Amino acid sequence: MTLDDPAYLRNPAHVRAQYASERNLAARSSLYADTTGPFAGDVALAALAEVEPGSVLEVGCGTGWFAARVHDELGAEVVAVDQSERMVELARERGLEARVADVQALPFGDGSFDAVAANWMLYHVPDLDLGLREIARVLRPGGRLVAITNRDDHLQELWELVGAGEERLARDVGFVAENGHEILDRHFARVELRDAGGTVRIADRDAVARYLGSSEVWSHLVERVPASFEPFVARRSNVVFVADA
Repeated sequence: MTLDDPAYLRNPAHVRAQYASERNLAARSSLYADTTGPFAGDVALAALAEVEPGSVLEVGCGTGWFAARVHDELGAEVVAVDQSERMVELARERGLEARVADVQALPFGDGSFDAVAANWMLYHVPDLDLGLREIARVLRPGGRLVAITNRDDHLQELWELVGAGEERLARDVGFVAENGHEILDRHFARVELRDAGGTVRIADRDAVARYLGSSEVWSHLVERVPASFEPFVARRSNVVFVADA
């Protein structure tokens, strides 16, 4: 598997390997220690708060940090699902109701939830239209989906640093800001994009190496990180889609 594999983000083997433990996720998260601009998680939470949901499903919950905020700050009943047994374990450690499940075959009845959150995960779904049909099915009429993703130029300066800027922009990433509205329009009555971008200051060569080394797709780029590393600022191009059924 290489960086220019057009579907690597949706490759089930790649996704299983990435989230078998929290190690790779933590390595990528460590890059964002010094940021400007709104945090996408705050924007997504505010979008949920607007509809005062009593019940929320988070698909691709990861460690459960967002589901825990929904429960604690909005007072909603929350169910969190993920394909990774380890991520479900971590979510349960937060006191959440969490289970292993695939967004393409959700184990819930029609109209079970007031809202669904899908944060930085729709680009991993092999059959995205099937996954979105399932999300729309488990939402009550008029229910809301919030989904965080990135723009094509997210961290572009980092990729240019290691000579992979054009490669990365050329690949198919599935669900991003540039195509998300069109994809969601097929399943939801109203779709809105809310910007959550800013910058990230990257001052540590090791942080870049950890980020690139967290995936077998990117790890060959670690050797391209300059030894004489100079701190730099990169675009942090996050967006939140808000879609109402």
